[in-house]
Amino acid sequence: MVGARPNFMKVAPLQRAFQKFPEVQTLIVHTGQHYDSAMSDIFFRQLELPQPDYFLGVGGGSHTEQTAKIMLAFEKILTDEKPDIVLVVGDVNSTIACALVAVKMNIAVAHVEAGLRSNDRTMPEEINRILTDSISDWLFVTEPDGLRNLRNEGVSEEKIHYVGNTMIDSLAYYLPKLDEIDLPEDLHEKGINPNEYIIVTMHRPSNVDTEEGLKQTLSVIKLAAGYKKVVLPLHPRTKNNLQKFGLENEIFNHHDIIITEPLGYLPFIKLLKDSWLVVTDSGGIQEETTYLKIPCLTFRKSTERPITVTAGTNTMISELNVALVKEKIEELAAGNYKKGQIPERWDGHTAERIAKILVKPG
Repeated sequence: MVGARPNFMKVAPLQRAFQKFPEVQTLIVHTGQHYDSAMSDIFFRQLELPQPDYFLGVGGGSHTEQTAKIMLAFEKILTDEKPDIVLVVGDVNSTIACALVAVKMNIAVAHVEAGLRSNDRTMPEEINRILTDSISDWLFVTEPDGLRNLRNEGVSEEKIHYVGNTMIDSLAYYLPKLDEIDLPEDLHEKGINPNEYIIVTMHRPSNVDTEEGLKQTLSVIKLAAGYKKVVLPLHPRTKNNLQKFGLENEIFNHHDIIITEPLGYLPFIKLLKDSWLVVTDSGGIQEETTYLKIPCLTFRKSTERPITVTAGTNTMISELNVALVKEKIEELAAGNYKKGQIPERWDGHTAERIAKILVKPG
């Protein structure tokens, strides 16, 4: 099951791993929770995924509406296909919706990226994570904190498997191929050079949905632009709110801020690999920067990926603390920012471990 763009990167290595077992038939269901025809086609092509066997096309709507539409459509697929296992990834509405339908139809569920907790139940993703883990038969964990969380919640040990991170599988698989990938022309024209630019990605409601939050976000972006050129792939939510609050001119005419459309996976990874610093409110980017050992400042109150802070290159900054941003950038400029380590089992072979467990249990 895939529903949102981060799911594609988690599923692609699993699809490759299952192909090594000729006795296994896999079917890909794309719920269409996040769907843009051009972007989805690019992601499937770049990640070497076959076209989905089913596309549900649920689109937007409230969390409840979206979840209900996925459940109704997915139930018909399970009725027809009668699979042995439903494998869900991540923490989006598609994850919990498909898991619920499977469990109610007595079909086993495997959850990839289990055990992550932000301890912030105002985040819809946190609710999705907790509920999916509570009903899954296999819980595939990315980091030691995930193990502790599941054990503290009383989950049976036989369900828990510490395997690593399939998102990192995709990253490790494609790093040697990045020389073949072209960045958008406008980035070449504006002369960005390796280790001489900062990437900013901001889209979470707490940072961009209110005028006050968006102004704080812009102040951080402009502060960063005082040190290096800033590359800003502009999320549609952020773009719409800039227009809504009349704040476009704050950054659109800034000579050191380069605004681009959202990038496909491979161009973004190529951009990420050569960056000096990343400023974000994303979940997955915290992991990718840790693997690449790129300094990362994450604007959220909490993270469900604490290993990126304790072992990796990530620093959490709540409430867009501009003073702390400046302090961390100064540390980096002086060569004093933490170096970070790649976490255990983030080695590019997680999907293979998962496939062996599911195909040959025990």
